[in-house]
Amino acid sequence: MSASNAFVLDHVEAGIPGDPILRSIDVTIPGTGITVLAGPSGAGKTTFLRLLNRLDDPLRGEIYWNGRALSDWDPTELRRRVAMVFQRPPLFPGSVCENLQVALPDISNERALHVLEHVGLDADLLDQEATTLSGGEAQRMCVARALLTEPDVLLADEPTAALDSAARQKVEELGESLAGSGVAIVWVSHDTDQLRRLADHVIVLADGMVRATGTLAELDASEDAIVRQSVGAI
Repeated sequence: MSASNAFVLDHVEAGIPGDPILRSIDVTIPGTGITVLAGPSGAGKTTFLRLLNRLDDPLRGEIYWNGRALSDWDPTELRRRVAMVFQRPPLFPGSVCENLQVALPDISNERALHVLEHVGLDADLLDQEATTLSGGEAQRMCVARALLTEPDVLLADEPTAALDSAARQKVEELGESLAGSGVAIVWVSHDTDQLRRLADHVIVLADGMVRATGTLAELDASEDAIVRQSVGAI
């Protein structure tokens, strides 16, 4: 585990005061590879993910990253180092280049072309209106925009849920490539086939609590039916 990229959640409670979505969360997220957050709908996966770059703050408990409490980080600085992509990619008016400038206002043409190539997009898309991109192209452009801040961690909230199979495969391959280059990824997925393709580590949430955590092999051997169903164990 890379201590520099690991998250530690210590007795975390989050959501609505008096009726929290997450309760008594004590878990460490490895600082390398792809960690998939799995579990039934309503288990708190998106809330959990949003805590990791302070889009939400816990009601109780503490979260640490790089050995430092998240509450001590400036949120803007943290979100540049712990970037996030969403199920529906947010597009800004203007060209793809102008969308990239949201993350890096003084981006050079050479840097813009390089980051597009890095996420598997054609150079001729740079001047195209962002709103005309396909779903898969838009998602990869948003990953490119996130990468311009040179993050240590990428949070992905069901980034392929709205994509067709071809686009989904390209985004998965991009995720694997980024993880291989040293970017730690925390990925929410309801798709057990996808989980089994991508996960180096799995955290299963159910009823607002961590039900299990470990490798696929470890969770496949679980006697807990919810855990086995969440990871697609045969």
